[in-house]
Formats: sequence, structure tokens, C-alpha cells
Amino acid sequence: MGTAIVVGAGIGGVSAAVALQRRGWQVTVLERAPELGEVGAGISVWPSAVAVLEELGVKGVEKSSVQSQPAGMRRPDGRWVVSAPQLGMELPVMIHRAQLHDLITAEFKNIRHTKPFGMGQVTVRTGYDVREVVQDDDGVTVNGELRADLLVAADGIRSAVRSTLYPQYAGPRYSGFTAYRGIADIDLDDGGGETWGRGQLFGFARLIDGRFYWYGTANQPAGTTSEPTVFESWHDPIPRLIANTEKILQNDILDLTTPLMPFAQGRIVLLGDAAHAMTPNLGRGACSAIEDAGALGRILAGTDDLHAALAAYDAERRPATTKLVKRSRSVGRVAQTENPVLCTLRDGAFALGGKLLKLRQR
Repeated sequence: MGTAIVVGAGIGGVSAAVALQRRGWQVTVLERAPELGEVGAGISVWPSAVAVLEELGVKGVEKSSVQSQPAGMRRPDGRWVVSAPQLGMELPVMIHRAQLHDLITAEFKNIRHTKPFGMGQVTVRTGYDVREVVQDDDGVTVNGELRADLLVAADGIRSAVRSTLYPQYAGPRYSGFTAYRGIADIDLDDGGGETWGRGQLFGFARLIDGRFYWYGTANQPAGTTSEPTVFESWHDPIPRLIANTEKILQNDILDLTTPLMPFAQGRIVLLGDAAHAMTPNLGRGACSAIEDAGALGRILAGTDDLHAALAAYDAERRPATTKLVKRSRSVGRVAQTENPVLCTLRDGAFALGGKLLKLRQR
């Protein structure tokens, strides 16, 4: 059993803490925010990530989520291009990010308050800003006061730890589009799905409590504050979803430049967005972080050689997530194209692909 510091208490960080805790590690989680929690948005959890959560002992994911209903892709006027069943897609479960975060942290023991507190084999320190990370042959020291055998950097796309390890790395890049997200309190008889326009995209899905999580993207210069007015003329129920949303979040979409930096250096390992932030076009970002955590715990349990374990983690996770980063960005380019000819060809290709797969299934 060793000691570990996890920097960042997002979904990836708390998943890593649970994975290490289950393997007998003493874990300290450092979170900059004043309390644990997640933003008010939905998340799709794909079967591979659900399986990892089950292996980590996280309970209630299926009960707190709803199976995505068969949906697909539409045009802004509401005409269907292709349905998900036609494409033979596996379907994720939809859950509120805060609910998923709560289910994972429920595996921490003896939670009492938001200041430093003991949780069995996990200790959380909120309101803690990591300013300095130094490692040597025997361990890693944070801010000159906290020391452990291993440090897991789960501190997001603008990871301070990654910048310390790889100051030469280009880091995040702007995708060319911004994203709007919200939770609509509205009753709909609609399976959801995505609608692709020219330089814009809108998607929505039902959550377990009956509300709908929605997201929209639009091409615009980085740093531009705007409202999702472009979707007001799109098909029902898109305008109603936006109108019935109390708070709309806006974030420019970034991902990490490829090739990705090694996920391990010495006694420090990168995880989640700190390692492989990707655009949301595949809906795999948080799921990949969960899978990172599962892989890290599994590999560390298989050997007493920390450096060999971290090298194996890098060898397993970096190639897999590099593919996702590239594929997600490619899908984003196709989805966000503004060229009318390319949009027509894109929609036609999806429609034809759906018809061919349907014929093959028959």
C-alpha cells in the first residue's frame, strides 16, 4: 500500500481516488474549489465506463440515469436524416454530472464537512491551490508541505501539473466553436438526438428526473460571449427547451494538441482532461477519464514496481485516447462545417449509410 495525491476532484479525479482506495492506497484529494461538486449539466455514460464504475464499486448509476431513447440526426427544419438504430449505435445512459459525481464520492468514507477531513483511506482538502510540484527518487512534494509516493494530475485541460512537466507543450487549442448547455424543466414526448445545421449543432436527451439536458454549438471567434439565438428558428422542441432553461452555460470548446505528451513522468501521472482533453463530439471525455482511473488502479495492483506500472498505464491509455482526440475533432469539423455543398453531402452520406445498414440488417 502506498500514498497518493490526486490533484483535482472532478469526475476523473474522484474516480482515481476510489480506484486507488480500493487497492489499499492512502489518498489525498486536492481541490481548488471551496467544496466538492460538479456543474449543472448532463453527461452520457457509455457501457465501457459503466463497467469500470461497477468494478470500482460505484453503486446506483443505472438507477440514477435513464437509458437513451432511440433518436438520431435531424435537419434544422425537423426532417430526419438518419436514426440511431439505423446506424447500429450502442446507446449510453444519461445522468446529471452532479449526480454521477455524488455517486462516485459516496465511496469515500466518513464524509463530514468541506474542510480537510478523513474518509477512511481518502482525505479531501478543498480550497487548496497547487502552486508547486517537485518530485525526486523517493516521492512527490506539493507546495513544500504534502508528500506522497505518487501524484495523479486530474486538474483539467489547463493542468498546472502538465505545464510543470512539459513546459514546451503547446497545450490547449480552440476548436472554432462555442458550446451552450442547460437543463430544461419541460415535459416532452421526444427521444431527443442531434440536429445538424450549417456551423451549428443542437442535441438533447431526457434525464432520470424527467427534465431534459440540452447542448448547442456555434462557430464563432474565441472569447465571444453570446446567446443561443441562432436556434430560435429551428424545429420544435428546440426553442421550447431553451425557453424553459433557467441557467444557460457557455464555454468555448478546446482540446489538446496532438501528439499528446506522455501520461507518466517519474512518479507523476496525467489523467482525464489533463492528459487528453477532447471536443465533446463523441461524448467520451468524462468516460475516458473514468476508464483512465480504472486502468491505473488495475495496473498498480498488478505490480510493486511503480515506474513499470506507470509506463504500462501510459502504453495502454495514450494510444487509445489519442485516437479519440483525433476522431472527436474530425467529427467536430464535419458537424460544424458552414459550406452548404459540404452540408448537403454530409447529410446525404449519413442518410445513405443508414439505409444501407438497415438493408444489411434485414
